[in-house]
Amino acid sequence: MSTTTDTADTVHRWLRDNARPVHGTDAADTGTDLRTLTDHLAAATVVGLGESTRFSRQTYGIRERILRTLITEHGFRALAVQDSARSGARLDAYVRTGSGDPYTALAGAWRPLRTAETVATLEWLRAYNIDHPGDQVGVFGIRPAAAESADYDEVLAYAHRWAPDRAGELATYLTPIRSAHRIDEHVQRHQGIHPGRPFAEDARAALTLLQALPQPSTAEAAAAYSTALDRARLIVAFHENSVAGRGGFGGDDPQPARTIIDHHHATGARIVYWDGIAHTAAGESGIGPADTRFHSEGSGLRAYFGTGYLSVAIGFHHGDLGTAIAPDPHPDLLDADLGAVDLPAYFVDLRDDAPPEVQAWRAAPARMRVISGVYDPAADEAARFEVTSAAAAFDILVHIRETSPVQWLPEPADE
Repeated sequence: MSTTTDTADTVHRWLRDNARPVHGTDAADTGTDLRTLTDHLAAATVVGLGESTRFSRQTYGIRERILRTLITEHGFRALAVQDSARSGARLDAYVRTGSGDPYTALAGAWRPLRTAETVATLEWLRAYNIDHPGDQVGVFGIRPAAAESADYDEVLAYAHRWAPDRAGELATYLTPIRSAHRIDEHVQRHQGIHPGRPFAEDARAALTLLQALPQPSTAEAAAAYSTALDRARLIVAFHENSVAGRGGFGGDDPQPARTIIDHHHATGARIVYWDGIAHTAAGESGIGPADTRFHSEGSGLRAYFGTGYLSVAIGFHHGDLGTAIAPDPHPDLLDADLGAVDLPAYFVDLRDDAPPEVQAWRAAPARMRVISGVYDPAADEAARFEVTSAAAAFDILVHIRETSPVQWLPEPADE
């Protein structure tokens, strides 16, 4: 999104004139500052709320404020999250029935969801459902059922009971790789703590060993063996389909968008979809220094629902992410243009009227900052993704000047 000085001045002037201040970035804030934004989203079937980083308390807070209003005032009745169907089912059971507690429900969830902020979201949803027993809000994961840390215990328990002479060998394959449920494999490589061998290889070796064991001789053992094999296959699929297993962030998996579409048709619920901006963008994207191209979940939703899918990008300028301090964005990023507005937080609707220079800016390819677990402030320029058009990818942009970190939950003892 390269601009001349005159064009940049025009764009920055338009942003300042059209910026609508956001006065509260905590989930519990109840002001009317987001009223125009949520009213613009009210008629959608699915709303994608994407964030440029999962480490910011402020981006999370604004995202939840929007969620709460869409539920209480506009009839949205489902929250789709970037997690597996198994994890989503536990979250749904808690918010609908009070089964367990939010900490237990999140224990097997994808690591970025395991925060105090998510606990507060689940507690709010639970309270809402108690007050509206006949009109409840559900939660579901958009990914297929995936392995969890407890599955490794299931496989090892079978070996310890029915093939104790091979249990130690099996543990040598499974013990290192279960750590990916605490720290993703690609993040371990980035941090220099990875043991070396690709986790998918160890997972396949564990499955091969299990398949080579003598066939069970009793019905009880046969049932346990069948369960262990199912869990081992899930473990293989988990590691083969991870970022490290795929060799990058890109991909063309239609399943997550299809899951959201199918949920809407099965339930009639209008859906709020939480994910990173590279996933919620309503168009083709490229991510990372190699500009790996992929079709986002949002692009599939836009193709299916048309303007019934609306996309909001929530980003920031600089600040503390807990694991790192993010500097001001590189000048060629959309985030830098948004930083020309001197407000702590604001939003701008990319569908508002604008002069030709701004229309061209909105229609041009745009690079945006996206920060994941492999972020390195010294290589901040690499933490970006590109959309073919800012206005095609996002309907509304929310920009926060300075961020502070989310509060992580303690890791489960068995990980």
